[in-house]
Amino acid sequence: MTWNDHFLKLFRRCLEAYRGGNSDFNTYYSDDDLTFLASIGYKPRELFDFVEDLADDGEPTESTALLIAAVRRDYLMVVQNNILSEYEITMDELPGKQEETDGIAYLPRIIAKAEHKLRGELDPNIMFGCGGDRNFFRRHGNIHPADFLRHVWAADGDHDHILDYVKSQPNQD
Repeated sequence: MTWNDHFLKLFRRCLEAYRGGNSDFNTYYSDDDLTFLASIGYKPRELFDFVEDLADDGEPTESTALLIAAVRRDYLMVVQNNILSEYEITMDELPGKQEETDGIAYLPRIIAKAEHKLRGELDPNIMFGCGGDRNFFRRHGNIHPADFLRHVWAADGDHDHILDYVKSQPNQD
């Protein structure tokens, strides 16, 4: 089985458990599942957040969760040489939701979340792709979160490059 098939099988199994009334994600995973998640740079809570939001809000879809996982996995393999970061950013360390770059609210926050998502450094209570992130992406041309991650990766810390990318999208406001 390829990693993406394993991911989707696990995602669907967790979605079924959640829809069946089990909201304790700690009971979702076997030791093999945890090993698999670590091998792609994922934490158990990350997968659960996508499962929970899909079940409760209808988004993001399982394909979006898979594409985001693919970017994270690629970054882990290519940039981090399969070495997981030990750092985790906390909610208090993120830029505020109202902070702006060039008049674009939330941009500093979403950039920071994306950079830390790529490195696997988000505290388990922080979700890349949460409702606030999805609203930002919708307002700025329906940017796909996985595309945004790839642009952040390509920018390699150049936030002006990311700003230009966001500004080039058709504004939905």
